[in-house]
Amino acid sequence: MWTVHDWDSLAWQPEAALVGAASGSFASAGPPTLAPIESSEAFLMAYQDFRGRLFTPMELEIAWAASVCMAAYNAREMALCGGPPAGGDALRAQAAERLRRAKMRCSSQPGCPYRSTSGASST
Repeated sequence: MWTVHDWDSLAWQPEAALVGAASGSFASAGPPTLAPIESSEAFLMAYQDFRGRLFTPMELEIAWAASVCMAAYNAREMALCGGPPAGGDALRAQAAERLRRAKMRCSSQPGCPYRSTSGASST
């Protein structure tokens, strides 16, 4: 059994979700921020190499989605506590690409690259 812990939480989640969350936050040494996409990708590849099995396409989608979820949680906490905006800035800059890799759609959100131009949102 392998564990990843941050002393703030205990979670029972699919392996891909835990690894994905770690891939987005592993580079933070101080206030939480979001690792560059290339670093998250390298983290996910190194993890798969170490475990001796590639993630399935669905597991990869879960991992990328979890990286966004963790980053959003951290950015919200920093905003509420008056912390530095670096995590929120990185999330705004990277969210569309991370969501694309997670095969998620944000069509109802203003500024979303997947937003419908016909006036009706697609899901």
